[in-house]
Amino acid sequence: MTILLLGSGGREHALAWKMNQSEVCNKLFVAPGNAGTSEIATNVNINPTDFYAIKQLVLAEKVDMVVVGPEDPLVHGIFDFFEADAELSKIPVIGPSKMGAKLEGSKEFAKEFLVRHNIPTAAYDSFTKDSVEEGCEFLTKLNPPYVLKADGLAAGKGVLIIDNLAEAQAELRNMLIDEKFGEASAKVVVEEFLDGIELSCFVLTDGKSYKILPTAKDYKRIGEGDTGLNTGGMGAVSPVSFVDAELMTKIEERIVKPTVSGLQTDEITYKGFIFIGLINVKGEPMVIEYNVRMGDPETEVVIPRLKSDLVKLFKAVADETLSEFDLEIDPRSAATIMMVSGGYPREYQKGKVISGLDSVEDSLVFHAGSKIHGSDIVTNGGRVLAITSYGDDFQSAIKKSYQNIEKISFDKMYFRTDIGKDLI
Repeated sequence: MTILLLGSGGREHALAWKMNQSEVCNKLFVAPGNAGTSEIATNVNINPTDFYAIKQLVLAEKVDMVVVGPEDPLVHGIFDFFEADAELSKIPVIGPSKMGAKLEGSKEFAKEFLVRHNIPTAAYDSFTKDSVEEGCEFLTKLNPPYVLKADGLAAGKGVLIIDNLAEAQAELRNMLIDEKFGEASAKVVVEEFLDGIELSCFVLTDGKSYKILPTAKDYKRIGEGDTGLNTGGMGAVSPVSFVDAELMTKIEERIVKPTVSGLQTDEITYKGFIFIGLINVKGEPMVIEYNVRMGDPETEVVIPRLKSDLVKLFKAVADETLSEFDLEIDPRSAATIMMVSGGYPREYQKGKVISGLDSVEDSLVFHAGSKIHGSDIVTNGGRVLAITSYGDDFQSAIKKSYQNIEKISFDKMYFRTDIGKDLI
């Protein structure tokens, strides 16, 4: 098979790394890719939301399958674009329809879906510029801290958690009236705060049946001890140590099953990943959010733990034979640590030369924000590299990742030194 993977981050490098091992993958294109994907696939300089350029490539290279890494092409309707085009309609796209992608593209849509299908989640209401004062009044009825979520896509940075009521009201006005997150915050969901420990559940569905992938926990804050600004993710571990058989049964019965059956009931076409952001509140799982693709950096710990052929797994999704697929999981733990540019998630510089990559031993290096510049590999984003290691437990996996990080350097490099410490 000839496969096209869309995206350019660490998630896409991890997916490409795994797909490249498949006995049925003959050629792999990544658009646009990064320095890491260029070593194992053919990078193509196409924006993942430029559907017409994608069509030209797919037809010219006789692509048999398109795998969508990031959320933007899904929210913009790439699945529907292929389905509606006579020349493309028989080529499977691994990712949901535009309607399915609204589970991530609109926080309000997701909350309505959760409530409609009796899936446990926090109490909420949503507000626009015209109802901002009603929103400020609604905040007075909640206990602190207060959770404000931009309804649309805000690159993982559209969620604010604020302890002070007056500050929360000011931020709500800032989001709605002053357009803090642009169009993404034209509508804001105000939520009850849930106190517990977060985890991520990953599901792959063909629209009828599903497979649950390994659980993971990521670390969003830039600072040690989970402090400071939210980022795209500073590290992740898999599996999650506190998820026992009882909790996993609750997650499947109360959340995964009603989510997949809810998609069928609502007649939403969905063939791809469902990332369910969960919080464990005193042993009871509740949904914080849906994403319609794999998480990043969770992909970098979840995908390496799959022993099954990933392309064959995707083919089962496309053919709606997922129920017959025997999913094999590596029993070892995995841990990834993100190496980021100094200043991230605020302003940072690109083009810093990365050295020491050749000296890494017994760990996987997934490129997130890198590119080839002459004979060098240089930084090209806020999150630059994900160092992933296996271990008999997550502590030994984390230790190995940190040992290899010491061998790599670039100017103003930063990483958190406490990933996984909260689980010990």
